[in-house]
Formats: sequence, structure tokens, C-alpha cells
Amino acid sequence: MNIIYILWLRQLKRSARARARIIASFGQPLLFLLAFGFGFGSMFQRAGQGNYIQFLAPGVIIMSVLFTSIFSGIEVIWDRQFGFLKETLVAPAPRILIMIGRTLGGATVSVLQGIAVFVICLAVGFRAPLGLLPLAFGFMVLTALLFTGVGTALGCLLPDFQGFQLVMNFLVMPIFFLSGALFPLTNVPRTMAVLAGLDPLSYSVDGLRYALIGVTHFGAALDLAVLSLVTALVLTLGGYVFSKIQI
Repeated sequence: MNIIYILWLRQLKRSARARARIIASFGQPLLFLLAFGFGFGSMFQRAGQGNYIQFLAPGVIIMSVLFTSIFSGIEVIWDRQFGFLKETLVAPAPRILIMIGRTLGGATVSVLQGIAVFVICLAVGFRAPLGLLPLAFGFMVLTALLFTGVGTALGCLLPDFQGFQLVMNFLVMPIFFLSGALFPLTNVPRTMAVLAGLDPLSYSVDGLRYALIGVTHFGAALDLAVLSLVTALVLTLGGYVFSKIQI
């Protein structure tokens, strides 16, 4: 447990010291909230869908968790290139514990980022009931664990920062835009509906939207079940890939 705690704490300290990155990470959520929220708000309301800020905010919160957690995989490449990963792996400790510590650290940073964006959403007019906030926190934690595991696995497989950035952009943007974070999934074309159903982030957005505003497309029980299953599978795969990493 000391190994997990030390690596978890290291991830938090690294993030806390990168103040410029922390400030910059709020730029994209603010852009989506202000540009999309207020820009398309009147059209969304005229279409009979209600307040767009209320609809958009859960998607923006999940977007923040997604980007922060999946890009934590870059730290695996960083540690490999600068020798820290080699020193960690030769320590008399199971690799799975090292992977768990790193993943929990990255997921914790992502959840804190999501909570901060939630506060920003409240500042721009979003309103949420307090009763289901623990459920909302649970969906954020599952999402953070899922995509931190994806980022860690890809960081183990890719040799450099450039390759990681290209794969992440190719992977993350479709995952986000197909998730229903920016638009309802009720009347989308059949092909898009199928793709959204295959996208694990769709269940994160839908679950958080249910917890915060009481609106759901798949159903909260299905959201929780799918996220739990996919997260377990990804963490298992990530642990296997990390155990085979070559220095």
C-alpha cells in the first residue's frame, strides 16, 4: 500500500506544481460553456429543448475529466525517457502496484479538475440538485479511472510524445463528439446512434446528466453497469500492458 500511496501522491504533487497547465486546462471548458452555451442557447430553447447551459454543463464536466485523464499517459513516456520509470520498475515491487498507484493519481487529478469545472458551471448559471451529487461524483470517478487506464496503456505502447499526441487526437475527439455531450441523442441518424451506443463516454455523459439535471437517454442503471464493466476491462488490459513494458 505504501507503493500505491507514494506514486499517487507523486502524481498529485506533479500536477499541483504545474500551475500553468492547471490554468490552461480551464480554457477549453470555458470556451465551450461561453461560446456554445450562450451562442446556441437561444436556438436550443426555440427548438423546445429548454436551457442549453443546463444540458451542456454535464458534457463539459465530463470533457474536462476525459482530457485530463487520458493525457496523463504522456507522463509514462516522460518517465521512460528521463529514466524515472526504469528506476521504479527495478524496485522490489510488483508492477501492478506501480500501475495502480499511477492510475489512481491520474484519476484523482482528473476528478479534481472535473469538480473545479463544476464550480465554474455554477458560476455561469448552471443549477443542480444536491441529492444526487454523490452519484455524479461516482460517474466522474469511473470516467477518470477508465480513461486514465486508456492513457496509461497507450503511453506504454507508444515510444514518443508526437505519436501519443497524434493517436490521442485521433481517438479523443471522435469519442467526445459522438458521446452526446453537445447535443441530444434522441433524434440523431441511425448510424450515429449506433456509434454513440458503442462509445463508453456516452454512458459517462448520460449518467452525469441524469445525476445533475434528471435527464437520461440510456438509463442510469445501464450507464453505471456499462461504465463499471468497461472500466474493469480497461484497467485489466492496462495492467497487462504495463507489466510487459520495455525500457
